[in-house]
Amino acid sequence: MVALLFAGYASYYFCRSDFSVALPMLVDELHRSGLSTNIATVRLGAIASVGVLAYATGKFLLGGLGDFWGGRRNFIAGLGGAVVFTILFGLGGGLPIFTLAWIGNRLVQSMGWAGLVKICSKWFSYTSYGTIVGVLSLSFLIGDAIARQSMGMLIQAGFGWRALFYFAAAVAGVVLLGNLLLLRESRTTFGYAEPEVNPLNVFESRTGGAACGLRAFLRRFVTNRAFWIVCFLSLGTTIIREAFNTWTPTYLHQLFGFSEAKAAGMSAIFPAIGAVSVIVAGWAGDRLGVNGRSIVMFFGLVTTAVGLLALASIAGQGASPLITIGVVAFGLLGPYSYLAGAMALDFGGSQGGATSSGIIDGVGYLGGVLAGDSVARLSVAFGWRGVFVALAVVSAVSAFAACLLFLHQRSEIAKRKGMAGA
Repeated sequence: MVALLFAGYASYYFCRSDFSVALPMLVDELHRSGLSTNIATVRLGAIASVGVLAYATGKFLLGGLGDFWGGRRNFIAGLGGAVVFTILFGLGGGLPIFTLAWIGNRLVQSMGWAGLVKICSKWFSYTSYGTIVGVLSLSFLIGDAIARQSMGMLIQAGFGWRALFYFAAAVAGVVLLGNLLLLRESRTTFGYAEPEVNPLNVFESRTGGAACGLRAFLRRFVTNRAFWIVCFLSLGTTIIREAFNTWTPTYLHQLFGFSEAKAAGMSAIFPAIGAVSVIVAGWAGDRLGVNGRSIVMFFGLVTTAVGLLALASIAGQGASPLITIGVVAFGLLGPYSYLAGAMALDFGGSQGGATSSGIIDGVGYLGGVLAGDSVARLSVAFGWRGVFVALAVVSAVSAFAACLLFLHQRSEIAKRKGMAGA
């Protein structure tokens, strides 16, 4: 099941990274059709933004369906839809079709991670959430890195941007077939007992889940203060992550003069270093105790802010940015992987894991909307230096939120100890 989910979610990213890798080529194509480079950049940035908005909307409206009709349906429907809309994008030849296809792609993809989290709640005990979700979090990083490298090779071989989208659809289609045949909803299918859930989840027991009514079901989350701090952390970290996912190839191409193929391949440094960050952060968070994840998030986001300020200082100069991009990835992506994965399962358990993940991710991607249009406008108005300074501020504010989460958790622990002593 881990292998199927890993390959499945990695293939989602072939249908997502293609737009980022193709951006420099799409800017050039629109420029040849009569638009200035700046206008083309802003128009494509707007497409990226509305795509992220569609993704965030889907997280709220579609992600939670996994708690009602099953995670497997969510996961497979999202992957199948991504294949269809990726092919449609490749068939398009102008901004209207690009916009429609990208909105549709991001909307259906919003079902995938929540479906994966729901399946995990039906297969694994809460005592292994961190390990399992940590491993599966590598899927989107490794999938992103492999997609960028392989698409960079296609560009190097002389293929155009359309080939990138058809290639992504083909990879995802093959993996979709494997999941259709082999993926199962729950380990009870094979005669095993249901896995244990975290006794501190917002439902506190196996009763009162989706069957308790939608309003009461959602109230369990919206009245939990720690849950909203985690949502705010998701907001900040997603803004930064989406900015790098979308614009790294364009940044390297425009500012440092790398070829489109080389910029695409080099942009894989962000998810590749991020994969190391996920492993290290997961290991450290488990060993630092109950407050471990908030501690790791604080120091990781401080490191991210420093790395972003360093990128701002070298913008427009000849120094290679790759090491600094790696520092940002290492500080950011490990803490990011906690939020809609292990933490979502801790809040939602087997009853509300998909809804918890969907809300956390949805709030995050509302912020990620800014990573498309707003970053494009900042880069045109203030240069890439202005972009990195703005992202550094976001990271610093998020680090403060991680500190608040730590203090809240410490207060809750002290309160529980006091009640136990009484």
